[in-house]
Amino acid sequence: MKRVITYGTFDLLHYGHINLLRRAKALGDYLIVALSTDEFNDKEKHKKCYFSYEHRKELLEAIRYVDLVIPEENWEQKKTDVHKYDVDVFVIGDDWTGKFDFLKDEGVEVVYLPRTPEISTTQIKENLSNQ
Repeated sequence: MKRVITYGTFDLLHYGHINLLRRAKALGDYLIVALSTDEFNDKEKHKKCYFSYEHRKELLEAIRYVDLVIPEENWEQKKTDVHKYDVDVFVIGDDWTGKFDFLKDEGVEVVYLPRTPEISTTQIKENLSNQ
């Protein structure tokens, strides 16, 4: 079985997220999503989420492409996760290109997928605040 992992906040879930998850799942048989916790988003990413971790987790678990949701609690856990979950492919949006190439040294294929250009959570929040 080929295992794929991706990471993110997945707040205000939208079709760009679904596109990423669908394409990530197509790269293997089992998709793990490491979902940023509220504490990690607040303290490290400096992001304020609309939905709580538990609600975002429920939404992700309802998506047919997602097999397992785990918490992302720090930047360093990626190296540990790829071994703990026997991951073959690490997938993330192409706005992170080059940032996770160090995982190749762990025996993992690293794939940077193009984002859906016309949609982002940041843009949705900006549009809503300007109304």
